[in-house]
Amino acid sequence: MCSFDVITMGRVGVDVYPLQMGLSLREVSSFGKYLGGSPTNVAVAAARYGRRSAVITRTGDDPFGLFVHDALRGFGVDDRWVAPVPELPTPVTFCEIFPPDNFPLYFYRFPKAPDLEIAPDELDLDAIRAASVFWVTVTGLSQEPSRTAALTALEARRRRGITILDLDYRPMFWTSREEARRQVQAALAHVTVAVGNMDECETAVGEREPARAAAALREHGAELAVVKQGPRGVLAVSGEESVEVPPVPVDVVNGLGAGDAFGGALCHALLAGWRLERAMRFCNAAGALVASRLACADAMPEQHEVEALLEQEELVDA
Repeated sequence: MCSFDVITMGRVGVDVYPLQMGLSLREVSSFGKYLGGSPTNVAVAAARYGRRSAVITRTGDDPFGLFVHDALRGFGVDDRWVAPVPELPTPVTFCEIFPPDNFPLYFYRFPKAPDLEIAPDELDLDAIRAASVFWVTVTGLSQEPSRTAALTALEARRRRGITILDLDYRPMFWTSREEARRQVQAALAHVTVAVGNMDECETAVGEREPARAAAALREHGAELAVVKQGPRGVLAVSGEESVEVPPVPVDVVNGLGAGDAFGGALCHALLAGWRLERAMRFCNAAGALVASRLACADAMPEQHEVEALLEQEELVDA
């Protein structure tokens, strides 16, 4: 059995982004087609850093599903656990782009997204146990059988290596925030790292203030809690260590992929064993680079690009 550096599990789709910025979808006339879905983007980002990555997900049995396979292979991400669901279409996501901070999303995941049809009995639990990093998202907990599959995978890992829960709360996928909180807290007991923004932390543990949110995430089982604070940067707490790192300023084009870039960089930094402050600075810079670009998966940077941005920031600060 071959072992992976990073295995992610959950959402996949096709992002259809306008090539004309500052217009509503009602007015846009040209679009670009890109690979999308948060855990899929994280796998792509990890591959950009030379990490051997794979994604567990499902698509429709349609041309967009075939595009997903083509794109994953093109990015160097293993697609062996990407299977079609014949009766469901591959999800499509549209967005509007109003820089610097307004990017409305429109998810077309009807009648149900194939990635929510991942079943426990189709999981390669040996590979999941063997992976250095296993990344799962809260969206995968929103419906069955994906919910049971995600919890089965987490339980099988027994907190081995680096097991990450992306808090990734999207209200449109849930009946209520309270239901999401119940499911997230069930998963937190099985992970070593939890990462999310302040709203996602509030959903997970009922705390929005960053320090209290980090403490609550750790009380629920996470060894490392990472709280993204938007313009205030990021707070990371692990054991006795706590670091707060400011954001890297860039001209924002599309902020939607920044969190996934942060996630892929986090996988890479934790695998590299970097100090927590260096890891957070690297993650922030990776997210900033993708925010300055149009696409998500296609925009994921390589390490030399992230390091160059960090060096540029150090010169400015000096």
